[in-house]
Amino acid sequence: MTEEAPLPSERRARLIARVRETGSARVSDLSRVLGVTPVTVRRDLALLVADGTLEKVHGGARIPARAAGMSTGATTGIGMPAVTPADDAGQLTIGMVVPSIDYYWPEVIRGVRDAAHGTARLILRGGSYDVDQVRRQVAALVGDDGGPGVDGLLVAPPVDGPDAAELGEWLAGLNLPVVLMERRLAAGPYREPLESVATDHALGSGTAARHLAERGHQRVGLVTSRTSPTSAAVRRGFLAVTDELGLDVILDLETVPLSDAGWADEAAAVLDRCAETGVTALLVHSDKEAISLVERAQERGVRVPANLAVVAYDDEVAGLADPPLTAVRPPKATIGAGAMELLARRLEVGDDRPMHRVELSPRLVIRSST
Repeated sequence: MTEEAPLPSERRARLIARVRETGSARVSDLSRVLGVTPVTVRRDLALLVADGTLEKVHGGARIPARAAGMSTGATTGIGMPAVTPADDAGQLTIGMVVPSIDYYWPEVIRGVRDAAHGTARLILRGGSYDVDQVRRQVAALVGDDGGPGVDGLLVAPPVDGPDAAELGEWLAGLNLPVVLMERRLAAGPYREPLESVATDHALGSGTAARHLAERGHQRVGLVTSRTSPTSAAVRRGFLAVTDELGLDVILDLETVPLSDAGWADEAAAVLDRCAETGVTALLVHSDKEAISLVERAQERGVRVPANLAVVAYDDEVAGLADPPLTAVRPPKATIGAGAMELLARRLEVGDDRPMHRVELSPRLVIRSST
């Protein structure tokens, strides 16, 4: 027989008793003791903080010092972090893990920050494309080992391979909401998707292919980064549209990134293939590699766009090239803002809200290189 769930008033009384008993308690502890979801605990805490019964600390709550008649440290024997004025209103603490903080992701981070507009404290950690590194960064934010204890997570994890699938399962099993940015993962026996906000990169690369066809190019090429999780979608969209339009994809190559020592040789091989096969236009992911290819083409006497048209993918710095490069621009700031809004709504509404997978369209910025 299923045990009857306590009434909200009874549940909150038990919650207060638990916090009084221990001096302070984390959301994860209260969820386990009360047998309810972390979202339910957070809702109860918000009400109890609002009426002054409890005082919020990062990741949980405590009895206010004025109610206890002494400092919290004296009550428990354990020093608790000071509560800033911003926390008095139950301000959320949101952890964010991104692969890079110097390319592509700064705009996403700005979008998150702008959407939070003072209602949440953001804690940023720069991860990588390595599963173990991302897991360590997330674990440090979740706080079971003394970290800050966040209310929710915004993460851009690796998505390819068995280790990435295992990471997705682990993220889905955390006792707090998680929203993926520019990534999609599924977890559980029914492969249910995690909540996410991502760019439709296949649509973006397909738009680039349509633009090249409109400019009269029939023999085209694609250059993608071997290390980027975006490359698969870029390739899929480009090949689908070129097939639809009857364009000849003469060159379809994955290269190392510009930072790799092998880039010079691979870039030379791309330009050699273009010259040998009569390719007149390229889509290159990402900006840095596209700019380098244009520079190397010009050194060979190849004029852009007269002899070779180039479209970059990302539009971080493509407009600063000579000539300025036509580029596909993902809505990076909107990705961050949308992810923050999804996370805030999940924290507000709880588990009954349907899982959202938001897909945003990039746009083509036409410049001199085509």
